[in-house]
Amino acid sequence: MSNRPDYLNMNHSSAQDAAAEPMTAQSSNDQIISHDGRKVLRNTYALLSMTLIFSGIMAAVSMAFNVPHFGLLTLVGYFALLFLVEKTKNSAMGLVSVFALTGFMGMTLGPILSLYAKLPGGTEMIAMAMGTTGLIFMGMSGWVLSTGKDLSGWGKTLMVGILVAFVCSLGAYFFNMPALSLAVSAMFIMLMSGLIAYETSAILHGGETNYISATVTLYVAIYNLFLSLLQIFGVMGGDD
Repeated sequence: MSNRPDYLNMNHSSAQDAAAEPMTAQSSNDQIISHDGRKVLRNTYALLSMTLIFSGIMAAVSMAFNVPHFGLLTLVGYFALLFLVEKTKNSAMGLVSVFALTGFMGMTLGPILSLYAKLPGGTEMIAMAMGTTGLIFMGMSGWVLSTGKDLSGWGKTLMVGILVAFVCSLGAYFFNMPALSLAVSAMFIMLMSGLIAYETSAILHGGETNYISATVTLYVAIYNLFLSLLQIFGVMGGDD
């Protein structure tokens, strides 16, 4: 009987302590991950706020100086600056790259806002798109933050969906297809809403540990979400 496993010789208290040890270690590990994730999230939100403000200032400057529409130059500049951000995200230069990207995107937004502002009720449409974008961002982020959902399984679906929507948007642009353009806007609203939730979850669960990359992802989601809402509100307003 002396060769029985030790757990058979444990008293009730010792068995409970032994069973609790791995749970305690696991809980401690979870706390570390949660703390690190929330630290990255705080840094991301701080940088995101600054880039949105800076982007808004550049959009206002663009409107004030009547900068013409960038057209396809928007895509060229976006991908070039996005590449720069990716290359410098682990250094101090990464912050400069982020502001260069978001500032450029703000400049490209100016001519679009000027166009909508000239429409009947255009100012209200812009305000409505901004407000709805903010509500969606807070709603999707708040949902993940309050539930702690792990949305890592959404990654492939979002990637494929965004790729399809991007290709369709090019088709709508080159072939001048308003109906397809409107459908793409609706697709982007759903995809960007999902991307906000996905990226927030990735930050919390350690899937994204670089706050510069996280900031760019959330900024792009907000930018596309705003433009898509603005287009849909513009069509709705034009029907009145």
